[in-house]
Amino acid sequence: MHPVTEQHVIYAMDKSTNPSMRVDNGAVITINTPDCFNNQIKSENQPLNLLNWKEMHPAAGPIFINEAEPGDILAVTIEKIQIMGHATILTAPGLGLLGGELEEHVVRHLPIVNNKLIFSKKMAIPIKKRIGIIGTAPSGLPVPCSLSDTHGGNIGSQDVKEGTTLFLPVNVSGALLALGNIHIALADGEVSFSGASIPSQVTVRLQVVKNKQWPTPSLICEDKIITIASAPTLDEASIIATRNMTQLLTATTHTLRSEAIMLLSLAGDLRISQVNNKTKVARMELPLHYWSENPFL
Repeated sequence: MHPVTEQHVIYAMDKSTNPSMRVDNGAVITINTPDCFNNQIKSENQPLNLLNWKEMHPAAGPIFINEAEPGDILAVTIEKIQIMGHATILTAPGLGLLGGELEEHVVRHLPIVNNKLIFSKKMAIPIKKRIGIIGTAPSGLPVPCSLSDTHGGNIGSQDVKEGTTLFLPVNVSGALLALGNIHIALADGEVSFSGASIPSQVTVRLQVVKNKQWPTPSLICEDKIITIASAPTLDEASIIATRNMTQLLTATTHTLRSEAIMLLSLAGDLRISQVNNKTKVARMELPLHYWSENPFL
C-alpha cells in the first residue's frame, strides 16, 4: 500500500494537468481530500463573499496509473473512507434547486455523535459515507470538478461507497484519476448546493481493465449494478443510463434488446442523482441476481 500522500487539488479534470503521483497498476493508495469548500469555511457566521468560489469542489490528484491507455477501463475499488473533523453544508440565494426562493445564506457545521450527524436537537441523520466527485481526465476540453460527463466527475451517486467498485473510462495515458467531496449524508437530487461534506482520507485499489466494452461510468456493489449518465437534462441522462444498462444486459446475458428493456421496466430502478448543476445525473439500478454470474469478471 502506498502511504498517505498530500495530493495537489484540482478544480477541473484536464488531460494537460501534471500528475501529483504515479502508481503501478493494481496499487492501493490513500488520498487526502478537503471538503467541497476546500476547507475554507471556519465559522457558521463567515460571510460567503469572503470565500474564493473558484476553489469550490476540489478533487485530489490527478493520479497517473501505469499501463492505463486510452480505450481501457479503470476499476476503482473503494476500500475505506476515513472521515476527519465535522461536516459542513450551506444553502444560499441562487444556489441549489430552490435558491431563487431564498433571501439569506445559511451555513451549518454539523457534529458527529455515535455515528450520527446531529442536524438539530431533535433530529439526527445516520452517517452514510459517499464519494461525491470521482473521475478520470476527459480527452477533450477540461471539465470543472463541479460538473459531470462521460468521464465521471460530480456524479453524486449514493452507492459510490466503501465496498463498491466503480468503472471509469481511460481517455488519456495514465487515466489521471482524481476524487474528492466526501459526504456523510447525501440524498438523491442533492437539492441544496451541497450534501454534508467533510475532509477525509480515502483508500482505493486501482486496476486497469483491458479489452472490455463495459459501459462507463458504472459500478457494482454488494447487491446491484448501476449505470450512471450525465446530460444537460434529466430526460437525456435517463435515456443514456437506461441505454447503457440495456447494452450491458444484452452483451452479458444474451437476452434480446426488447427483453432487456422490458426487464428494466419491471425490475430496474431509474433514479435521480444530481439536479443542482448544469449537468444532471441519472442512474439505472438493477439487482445483481438477474445475472447468473458477475458480468464484470
